[in-house]
Parts: sequence; structure tokens; C-alpha cells
Amino acid sequence: MFKIDLIAILLVAGVAVIGGVGSFVSYKKGFSSGVEHRKQVAEAQYGSAEEKAKAIISDAERTADAKKREALLEAKEENQRLRQELDREIKERRSEISRQENRLNQKEEALDKKTDNLEKKEQVYNSKLRTLEKKESEIAEIKQQQTEALEKISGLTREEAKAILVQEIETSARHDAAVMVKEIEQEAKETAERKAKNIVAMSIQKVAADHVAETTVSVVSLPNDDMKGRIIGREGRNIRTLETLTGVDLIIDDTPEAVIVSSFDPVRREIAKMALEKLIVDGRIHPARIEEAVEKSRKEVEAIIKQEGENAAFVTGVHGLHPELIKLIGKLRYRTSYGQNVLKHSIEVSHLAGVMAGELGCDVNIAKRAGLLHDIGKAVDHEIEGSHVTIGADIASKFKENKDVVHAIMAHHGDVEAQTIVATLVQAADAISAARPGARRENLETYIKRLQKLESIANEFNGVEKSFAIQAGREIRIMVKPDVVNDDGMIIVAKEIAKKIEAELEYPGQIKVSLIRETRAVDYAK
Repeated sequence: MFKIDLIAILLVAGVAVIGGVGSFVSYKKGFSSGVEHRKQVAEAQYGSAEEKAKAIISDAERTADAKKREALLEAKEENQRLRQELDREIKERRSEISRQENRLNQKEEALDKKTDNLEKKEQVYNSKLRTLEKKESEIAEIKQQQTEALEKISGLTREEAKAILVQEIETSARHDAAVMVKEIEQEAKETAERKAKNIVAMSIQKVAADHVAETTVSVVSLPNDDMKGRIIGREGRNIRTLETLTGVDLIIDDTPEAVIVSSFDPVRREIAKMALEKLIVDGRIHPARIEEAVEKSRKEVEAIIKQEGENAAFVTGVHGLHPELIKLIGKLRYRTSYGQNVLKHSIEVSHLAGVMAGELGCDVNIAKRAGLLHDIGKAVDHEIEGSHVTIGADIASKFKENKDVVHAIMAHHGDVEAQTIVATLVQAADAISAARPGARRENLETYIKRLQKLESIANEFNGVEKSFAIQAGREIRIMVKPDVVNDDGMIIVAKEIAKKIEAELEYPGQIKVSLIRETRAVDYAK
């Protein structure tokens, strides 16, 4: 405020001075005669302005002093108020601290009391503990005396009595285990076996077909023996041409009116057979005509393969197969396993797996697909190294088949453990189709070896007296020694024999393990 008034005074003074100087200059220029007069007037005006400025400055200083005193007074009052609030807060905190100290003192006193009580209880406990230890020592001494007395009375040492007791407990445990196993098996049979039989019976009934053990015919009938010479040709050129073009071996021997076609590749064998039949019917047999017949037969076989693959997919209801997979399925028409046609077997497995999957509420389409493709490796297993299981899984993976289908192919012969229901169903369907009477034939030597191995497995077990493989190896009857194996132990022995057969023997279907225990008393009246 004081600065504003001072500035105003100086401005007034400046204006006055500037006005006086201007007037003085103008008068000096205009009127040289009145210089003195003008000078006196200017000096009077300047003096009056200076006095006014001093008066204004004096008023401004008084006003500033008054405001300064007011500000100091307000500051003192605010300081006093803050000090009073701070004193009050300090008093409150001191009061709170005092209350907390009182509570801590009370807790400390209570803790001291509890400590005293615990010390007293510990003294009592130690006294009781010493008393108990003394009593335990007395009891142990009495027990030792009683044990010695019992040993004298019974005539057995402690270790011998313990061994007898352990043996009795073991016998009792074995009996309980055998009873429990029998009960569980009975319960499982009452529930699971009935359901399983119904499902399998229904599946077989729905897909029953008139199959017999069959193999690819590799013998071509001739109208007469003169035809053999024409097939051989001059210096053997006809037979060499036919063998070169088809990749088979023609066996022309003393067999009347017949030529044998030999080859590991069933498709090549079929092409050669068809070409030879065409040449025999036509009668014109020479290298050029042989080439035409072989080429025509090859196209016909390829058409048959494609048609058979498409028919198999249509009959089973499996759609969306890769064209190469369809061709491989068709090739199975010319492949046999133990005399069973693999294509018909695959179709049958597909139907069985689909029906069982439907009964169990599983994915029918995946089950059918896996059943149809489970033996796909057999179409090329004579061309690629490895088992048909591995080859089939690789082929299915190559053509982007479902992972469950690939797994079922890998697991259908137990090469890997079945992890899905579909894989288990394909295993069961494959066993049903293969084990059906008349479906397969088995080499006599292999059959005898299997029976001998079956009996030798049973004879390895302790307590087995004799064993007999019967019903074409589908059942083994075992006579056990009655003094070594009791009635309860028979259940456990039967289980162990069955597990060992599963682990060491390959067989179609299932093998029944029957144990017979008989006690005979023979005497003669003289």
C-alpha cells in the first residue's frame, strides 16, 4: 500500500516537472521578455508539489506501521493457538502411554502367575513320571518272570513260540485273503461277466457271417498237359517273360494239368494267375501277348483292389478315408493270416468293435474305424521291414488318422498297453474274430509246442502234481498235492498260473485254468 502511494506521488511530481519545463521552454522560445516571471511561477509550483509528496509519504509510512503491528498481533495469536493444540495432543498421548503401561504390567503379573503354576505342575509331573518308571520296571521284571515260567511249562523258547504265532497269523491271513479273492471274483462274475457275455453275444449275432478257413489259391488248372509246353515256350522264353513281368515263380512239374504260381506278394501272385488264365483261354502264348495279358490283369486287379476297399468302407460305415488307405484295405483281400482272409477279418472286427462301443456308450465311429484299420500293416508287411502293428500305426499317422485309431492299432496285439476304451474293444473284437471256430488254422508243430509250453508253465509251480492241456489248448486242468496246497491256497495258485500264462504264452481267445485237489484213503480188507 505504501509503495502504491509513493509511486502516485512521484508520478504527480514528474508530471508537474515536465509541465513546468515545457512551459519554460515554450515561453523561452516565444517570449524572451517574461523569462524571469515564468521561472518564479515554476519554482513556486515545484515547491508545492514537493510538500505534497512528503505529506503523502508520511501518511503511507504511518499506514504501513499500523498494518505491520496488526500482522504481528495475528501471528502471535496463531502461534498461541497452535501451542495450545500441541500441548493438548501431548497430554492425550501421555495418557494413552500410561494406560498401555498399566495393561502391560497387568499382563506381566498374569504371566508370572502362570509360570509359577507351570513350575508347580512340572514338579508334580516329574514325581509321577518317576513313579511310572518304577512301576514299568517292576512290570517288566514280572513279565520276564512269567515268560520264563511259561517257557518251562510249554517247553518252547520265546523265539519258537513267536515263530508258531507268526505261522498261525500267516495261515489265517492267507485264508482271509483267499476268501476275499473268492468273494470278489464271485461278485465280479455276477455283475461283469453277465454284462460282458450279453454284449459279446449280441455283437457276434449282429455280425455273424459264413466264413471258413480260406487261403489264396495259387494253382492254375490247365485243359491238358500239352499246354505246359506252350506256357514254357521255345527255349523257355514264354515262362521267363511271364516271370519277369509279374515278379513271380512258375512251377511246372509232374502235377497233372496244373501250374503252381509262387510269390510272397499276394497281389503279384493274383496278377500272374489272372494273366495265365487269360493266355490259356486265348491260346495265343508269346511274349507280346503275355505283355498285353499282364498289363490288362494288373489294371483289373487294381480296379478290384479299389472296389474292395470302397465296399469295405461302405459296409462298415467308415467314411472320409484317404484314397491310399482305401487301396491298402482293398489289398487285404489277397492277404490271409492262418488261413483267414484279412479283409473279411477286418470288416468283422470293425462291426464287432462298433456294436460293443454302442452298448457301452462309446464313440461308435472311432471304434469301427480302428477295427477296420487295425491290420492295415499286413497289406505291405512283406515290402516294409517291421511288424504289421508298427507298420500299420505309421501308415495311419502318415494319413492323419485320429490319435485314438493309431493307438488302437499299436495296442491290438498288446505291443503297448491299451490306454483307451476303443483300443480295448479292438483287442476284444480281434480276439473274438480270430478265435471263432473255423476262422483260422494253425500249424501242427506250433500247436503242439503251445500245448507243451502250457503244461510246462503249470508244472513249474510248487504243489502241482500233474497238468493236462485239453480242448485244443483252451483249458488246462491241474492236479495239486493235497498236503501242500489247501482249498484256500488253490485260488491263489490258479491266479498265479493264469498271470504267468498271460505273460509268457501267445494264444487266441482265452485259456481256462482249473485246479483239482483230491484226498484219497485206500485200504484193503484181508
